[in-house]
Amino acid sequence: MDKQGEARGVSFDSATLLYGVFGDPVRHSKSPIMLGRAFAETGMNAAYVAFHVKPEALGDAIRGVRALGIRGVNVTIPHKVEVMKYLDDIDETARAIGAVNTVVNRDGRLIGYNTDGIGYVRSLKEETGAAVAGARILMLGAGGASRGVGYALAKESPAKLYIANRTASKAEELANDLTAVADAVGIGWDRIDHIIGEVDIIINTTPIGMHPNADDVPIDVSGIRRGAVVSDLIYNPLTTKLLREAEAAGAVVHGGLGMFVYQGAYAFEYWTGEPAPAAAMREAVLEAFGARIEGTKA
Repeated sequence: MDKQGEARGVSFDSATLLYGVFGDPVRHSKSPIMLGRAFAETGMNAAYVAFHVKPEALGDAIRGVRALGIRGVNVTIPHKVEVMKYLDDIDETARAIGAVNTVVNRDGRLIGYNTDGIGYVRSLKEETGAAVAGARILMLGAGGASRGVGYALAKESPAKLYIANRTASKAEELANDLTAVADAVGIGWDRIDHIIGEVDIIINTTPIGMHPNADDVPIDVSGIRRGAVVSDLIYNPLTTKLLREAEAAGAVVHGGLGMFVYQGAYAFEYWTGEPAPAAAMREAVLEAFGARIEGTKA
C-alpha cells in the first residue's frame, strides 16, 4: 500500500470491493489516483486499479467483471462504443449517445452509462462562465468521447454545432444522430479554416496533444476570434500546447481536468449511491501532476 493510503487508514482485505478502468493505452490514466482518493475519503473498503485491455480482449475482460465480481469499471479509449455489445442493459442517455464510459455491476447484471457529457458541460460552465445556449460550437473529433460531449452540448440548445473529423463521413454520421436535438452539421478537417473565425467555442475531443505527444496540436488557432473559448478534453498535460497557443491568440482556455473529475464523480455515485468527494478528487489529481512536474517523471 502507498503512503497516502496508510495515512488515510485504508486497508484491503477479503471484503474489499474492486473497481477499475479498461483502456488501451491506460498507463497514463490518473483514474486510480482520483478514485482511490474518493474511496479513501469516504471510508469505503474499496480498491480501484487500471487494466490494460487490448481491443481483441475486451469481451473477455467484460466477462471477467461478472466472473470476478468487480463492482464497476470505467471504460476509456478505444472501448467506449465496442463495449456496448457486451452489456446487459444500457442507460437511455448512453444509448442515445452511442457510447458508454461507466459500467455498473448489479448482482451480475452489467449496465452501461455515459458520464462524459454531463461531466464536461458542468466543467465548461463552471470554469469559463460560457453560455452554451445560443453559441456556435466547433467540436474536433467524432469518436467515443465526442459522442458523449456532443450529445450533452446539443441538449443545451446551441445555435450551431459543427463536428469536424478527418474522415468526414464519421462527422456527418454523428451530426445526423444529433440533429433531432440540435442544429448539427458534420464537416471534413479541410473545412475548419472556413469557420474557425465564426465560432464561439472550440472543443478538442481528439487525443492529439496528449502525453507523451504533448508537442502536437490538432489545429492552427491563428484564425480564432478573440474572446472565443478554446477547450481541450485532454488533462495530461494539464495545459496542452493547443491551449497555450489559443491563450496567446486571445482565447479563453479550458482544460480537461474538470471534465475528468466530474465524469469520475458521477461514476462514483452510480456505483455507490453516495455523493462523490469531488474537491478531494481534484486535489488528488493536481497533487499527482505536481509530483511529476517537480521532477519525479512518474
